Amino acid sequence: QGQLVESGGGSVQAGGSLTLSCAASRYARTSYCMAWFRQTPGKERERVAIIFTRDGSKNVFDSEKGRFTLSRDNTNDILYLQMNSLKAEDTAMYYCAAKTTFGNCRLPADFDTWGQGTQVTVSS
Repeated sequence: QGQLVESGGGSVQAGGSLTLSCAASRYARTSYCMAWFRQTPGKERERVAIIFTRDGSKNVFDSEKGRFTLSRDNTNDILYLQMNSLKAEDTAMYYCAAKTTFGNCRLPADFDTWGQGTQVTVSS
C-alpha cells in the first residue's frame, strides 16, 4: 500500500462539505477502474463511487448519489470525491483503490491497490 495517497479528510459539521483527493500517479491512466470506498469499525468496506479510467464513465452509489461527485484531474493524475450535505452516517475512513486488470470492480477484493485512507468525521 502507499502507492495511492489520499488527503482532504477532516472534521465537519453535518450539512458541510469536504473534498477528498487521491494522488493516483500512473494508476489514474493505466488502471481498469478506480473507486472510493469507506469503512467504519466493525463493518466491511463499502463502495462509494467508481470510475472506469479509459472511457471516464463513473457512478456514485446509493444514498450518496446527488450528494457526492467523483471527478478526475487528468493532467495531475488526481481523483477527487466532492462530498456535500454531509451526514453523521458519512463518518468513516475513506479509501482510494485501483484495479489494474480487467474484471469486476464491485467488491474490495476486486481491487489490488489501496491507499492508506483519510478519516472523515461528521458531527451532528
